[in-house]
Amino acid sequence: MRLPVVAGLLACALLLGCGESGPSDEQQVRQTVSDFGRATSAKDYQALCDRIFAPQLVDELKQVGLPCEVAMQQSLEDVEDPSITIGRITVAEQGATAEVRSSATGQAPSEDTLELVRVDEAWRISSLD
Repeated sequence: MRLPVVAGLLACALLLGCGESGPSDEQQVRQTVSDFGRATSAKDYQALCDRIFAPQLVDELKQVGLPCEVAMQQSLEDVEDPSITIGRITVAEQGATAEVRSSATGQAPSEDTLELVRVDEAWRISSLD
């Protein structure tokens, strides 16, 4: 009698494991935007350029004549205590958007829309408008 119980439990575990698809696109977008906020706050320019920004955004930043990390360092060097609040996220086949409210010490809050694209299996920020 013990064998059918074990077989039943194994079958249930396999079914549950097969049905698990991981985080949704919306959850992945939210994670990328959260990572962006943390990396900005920590002034982790390497993470921004290597893991958070889409390659085309990194290329656009390089067009100013500086490596991405240096361009980000110069644009964020005077920003103190930045924070991002994530609002509405929209995911479509061609990309995603995330409405964010950002603030920093001594600066007026800003409401912006980040555009994201899928790069391999991850969502990356492609525009900081």
